[in-house]
Amino acid sequence: MPANKSRTTILIACAGAIFWPGAFIFGLPGVLRQHWQQSFDAGGGAVGGVVFFILMGATCFMYLCGRFQERYGPGRLASIGVVMCGSCSIWLSQAGNMTEVYVWAFLVGASSAFVYIPGLTVVQRWYPESRGLVAGFFNMAFGLSAAVMSPIFSLLLLKWGYQVLTLATGCAALTVGLIASTMIRFPEADPSAPASTASMAPTSRSVAEALKSREFWCLWLTWVFAGAAGASMLVLATGFGLARGLNLAHAVVLLTAFNLTNGFGRLISGYFSDRIGRSRTMALSFAGAGVAYLVMPYLASLWLWAALAAVIGYAFGTLFAVSGPLAGDCFGMAHFGSIFGLIFTAYGFLSGPLGPWLSGYILDVTRGNYTLVFSYLGLMYLGSAGLILLVQPWRACRI
Repeated sequence: MPANKSRTTILIACAGAIFWPGAFIFGLPGVLRQHWQQSFDAGGGAVGGVVFFILMGATCFMYLCGRFQERYGPGRLASIGVVMCGSCSIWLSQAGNMTEVYVWAFLVGASSAFVYIPGLTVVQRWYPESRGLVAGFFNMAFGLSAAVMSPIFSLLLLKWGYQVLTLATGCAALTVGLIASTMIRFPEADPSAPASTASMAPTSRSVAEALKSREFWCLWLTWVFAGAAGASMLVLATGFGLARGLNLAHAVVLLTAFNLTNGFGRLISGYFSDRIGRSRTMALSFAGAGVAYLVMPYLASLWLWAALAAVIGYAFGTLFAVSGPLAGDCFGMAHFGSIFGLIFTAYGFLSGPLGPWLSGYILDVTRGNYTLVFSYLGLMYLGSAGLILLVQPWRACRI
């Protein structure tokens, strides 16, 4: 198989492998929310805990998966992830209470780590000349999967019920994921890889060296603040619209605008990061999102609010799409999985409490003062713009 055709197939395989974990994580909890409340007599807080366990599952395994892929290879690790993803979703069909749903949430979150880290590493190694673009494509498959599958999830639920939905989608995830995982591999192990690829390996930083660097901690803090500010819009968009007098159908437009740019914007920001620089691409998007948050409470138009929510969604997608290639620029690719897994702990352990939780608490205490909350989140984005400009490539890392 020609080298270019081979790496195109591998890029598509990586996107296909991460598609179903993304669909389950971002789409299924929203579709099944009402079913869980009715079937298990669960309140809104109990159902909201599903997202917490998903995030904990992903965060707990990100660093470990980075270490595991160096020992066992990306294809084997991805196959474990897709088996975990499909199997736990099949098992979800028999869940009888929210505790069992939480077990599913933790496992499906963990499964995403087993696929995300190998996939993100592999696509960058196969495309050293356009790592931002392919990382953006891979992240777009992850982020947009829910937009594609949520209507299908809803249709299956209404037409055939909860058990058929979870069984059918779990089997589909297993089938597609296992086929895709057989194609995921590093170029060094493939004789059809471009001859120049194997010779472009730089001297990379070890995990210990990365932890001592300014770049690591600035990137880590960027994930804390930009992650918190971006994730908050997921839970605040509709509430803000309702608080400003919109009906639910119109308020959801803000969330839709956010999700569209969060998905499609990952490819765009990845493309521009290859051309104008990773730090600059991220800083511009964060600065735009910061301004959007600051001015949003002072406007009075649905479509202006939606446009600003889209700017915030684009910045959130940029964080995911460009951080990986930037980490590769700074630390090399030899220990990329381990280092990026450690960076991701900032999002998993701190962004949630500082963003969605604290924002909700402030709204409760102030009786819905969105001006204060959005100012707080906007300043976090502006601070992230300054932090990310301090992250500069350590040396030219081309693999």
